[in-house]
Amino acid sequence: MKSIPALLSMALIIALSSYAAMAELQSLRGDELTTPSIKPQRLTIIKQSGGFERSFKEQPPMVPHEVDKYPINLRANRCLSCHGKKTHQVKKSPLVSESHFINRSGEKLESIAPGRYFCTQCHAPQLNDRALVENDFKGRH
Repeated sequence: MKSIPALLSMALIIALSSYAAMAELQSLRGDELTTPSIKPQRLTIIKQSGGFERSFKEQPPMVPHEVDKYPINLRANRCLSCHGKKTHQVKKSPLVSESHFINRSGEKLESIAPGRYFCTQCHAPQLNDRALVENDFKGRH
């Protein structure tokens, strides 16, 4: 059986080598992982009347307004108060795509399919921030 000092020595060696390995890694911000975090800047949502152009055919539309305070839970979905079948014309908002009314079995439903109910899983607002990584993607223009 190993002695307590030997185990402590091994633990110290492992901790120091882990710290050295961590010091070589960098975050997407370009900082070393051991660098203390700085308070993030306050970013604003890009609001765009008429929405954003899509970069490819099946791209989910990006949200051209704030949604931070929109409840989306099992009892309520604030998105549907403007984009639902009964409200979109009054609110002058785009109707949710017909694909959102088809369930996994291919059946057409009267209400949003359960797998499409949580809108912000696919649809996100845009922020006025720099890209975390270099990107030279060209859309379908």
